[in-house]
Amino acid sequence: MGATGLSANASEYRARLAEQPDAQIDTWAAEMMRDVSIRRGVSRVVEDFCRAAKLTEREFERVFAAGGGPPATIGKDAQGRLMVPAVSLWALVPGIRSQTADGRDRLVEYLVANFHELVYI
Repeated sequence: MGATGLSANASEYRARLAEQPDAQIDTWAAEMMRDVSIRRGVSRVVEDFCRAAKLTEREFERVFAAGGGPPATIGKDAQGRLMVPAVSLWALVPGIRSQTADGRDRLVEYLVANFHELVYI
């Protein structure tokens, strides 16, 4: 499966991701966000992305808006967790790239942190 970037464990997956072009990393990250939001919910994607990308709530909001996400749609759910519309999660990909010098690395961290999700999608 070398050509797909997939592997049997997270360490090998990280190494294979390093070989991929930026466009592929971006596509896989956006697809992972979409698929995980369907299976586990948007709040899980937001929490996982913030943790992997090391973003505070304020930084998340800036990244989301910079990537094309409508700032007026950022909110909180009944439990007080940060939320955005599922259809705009993709905005985090161009946003993290535009707002940080190491956007690619942060997207790779998100993908590796969610490696276990690959078996479900």
